[in-house]
Amino acid sequence: MLKVDNIHQYYGGSHILRGLSFEAQQGEISVILGRNGVGKSTLLKSLMGVVPIKSGSVNFDGAEIGRETPYERVRRGIGYVPQGREIFGRLTVEDNLRMGLAYKSGSTPIPPQLFELFPVLKQMLHRRGGDLSGGQQQQLAIARALAAGPSLLILDEPTEGIQPSIIKDIGRVLRQLADEGLEIVGPDGGKKQRMAVILVEQYYDFAEELADQYLVMERGEFIARGRGDEMQAKGIRQLVSI
Repeated sequence: MLKVDNIHQYYGGSHILRGLSFEAQQGEISVILGRNGVGKSTLLKSLMGVVPIKSGSVNFDGAEIGRETPYERVRRGIGYVPQGREIFGRLTVEDNLRMGLAYKSGSTPIPPQLFELFPVLKQMLHRRGGDLSGGQQQQLAIARALAAGPSLLILDEPTEGIQPSIIKDIGRVLRQLADEGLEIVGPDGGKKQRMAVILVEQYYDFAEELADQYLVMERGEFIARGRGDEMQAKGIRQLVSI
């Protein structure tokens, strides 16, 4: 689904990403771990085109997208949930969700499956986003990214500042999306395919529980990688502890 090959990124004179390469597979959750300041969020922004890469390639679903704009990548089928959620606090939940459909026809309905994944959003459809709790805002941010029916979902620390009950709900949703996908009903009927999920996460237990693949970053490089069921045996918790 996504193939990243030897990407480099600089901020001023600082070399932030140093030749990173990895693949994210359909139906799998790839978890990126590392201490603060090692380049994890910069990597995700580079995948979305929020910051340009200096060199290397980003291939999505068979197409090179390394020079495309963020909105072009969204149209191709990439959803992005940034760190800090960044919902529109003055807009209602419904309007926030419609922002996720901004490039589609104005008559495109909000996918009803979003409310099956996050029932609280249906209950609060006409409430302003800024009036929701932090956990509810995070669910809204994920639902907004899912509204257009992406085949790749990228999330930057979705458990940050969230209560444990909602963390559990978010984990359940991500696992379901990878295993089953999201059905989006269009003019030609419904379609459903398993998603690729890329997750940057500081909460180790959450990451270990979800990871099909793990990658550990340090100083802009991957220093360890493997299958999720190997994390405990390989001492990854100790490797990323502060």
